[in-house]
Amino acid sequence: MKYKDAGVDIDKEGEFIKKLISQLKFKRGIAPNLRKHFTGLVEFGDYYIAMNTDGVGTKVLIANEMKKWDTIGIDCIAMNVNDTICIGAEPIAFVDYLAIDHYDMEMAEQIGKGLNEGAELANVEIIGGETATLPEIINGIDLSGTSIGIVKKENIIKGDKIKKGDLIFGVPSSGVHSNGLTLARKVLNLKDEFEGHKIGEELLKPTRIYVREILSLLKFCKPHGLAHITGGGLKNILRLKRMKYVIEEPLKPHKIFELIMDAAKVDYEEMYKTFNMGMGFAIIAPEDCEEYVKKVIKDAKVVGYVDEGSEITIPELRVRYENY
Repeated sequence: MKYKDAGVDIDKEGEFIKKLISQLKFKRGIAPNLRKHFTGLVEFGDYYIAMNTDGVGTKVLIANEMKKWDTIGIDCIAMNVNDTICIGAEPIAFVDYLAIDHYDMEMAEQIGKGLNEGAELANVEIIGGETATLPEIINGIDLSGTSIGIVKKENIIKGDKIKKGDLIFGVPSSGVHSNGLTLARKVLNLKDEFEGHKIGEELLKPTRIYVREILSLLKFCKPHGLAHITGGGLKNILRLKRMKYVIEEPLKPHKIFELIMDAAKVDYEEMYKTFNMGMGFAIIAPEDCEEYVKKVIKDAKVVGYVDEGSEITIPELRVRYENY
């Protein structure tokens, strides 16, 4: 079963987004054109204000089935702030949006606990939000949010300086994170045992937040590109700049990915364009950054290099992507 068989067609989603964006023609003249990047920017004096929004996706369905909602708040913040830092911006504030079909006090308390923990991990303050009761629209819950960050104009990292010879560093994920779960839910039984706990509990492991590590790295060196590996997998790197990204030594995927791959009966190409496959964040930087990357982010590893071209390839697995 491929991702589109489970109900999510990445190519069709791309077409859908293009149709929507094609109608967004009004410009006030306050924002640089970074349409495919991970976050939008607004000029504010010597600074850019970075803004982006995202949700937890169908991970909330797993939380509902397992009656365990205390981690999805972390995911909500992670999926946003990990995008914010891709431009070199520091996330400073967050607002959440929770849609529900009924009132469950235990659920509310657990979601709040996760949001608070995520805010602490990312060092952002939750300054507001919205809870909407929509029984005729929502069947269960939906959780999303928006993060705001700041970056001095001279410190922005757009990806335009990526060049041949740059190294690609992979930073491990904590697991599946918050993408590809529509496929995972279709092929796995959440109540089955997996390495001492339930599969559902494994899938609910919260998304790793990379904010403090990346911001610490920026004090020592300036990478040429930063990419959050979410929906679309490794193809996210192509959002930075059209080059050839050769992943010679991919990070070892967690065992849960092997389980999904076997259950869905799909190949590595499908897996790497659906899941993070063990690499939740990518840093593209010149060789003189290697010492600092490994010093600041202990589990980061050189996984490949940049060359002339316009694709992502994993030679060992015969995986190749050209378009985003």
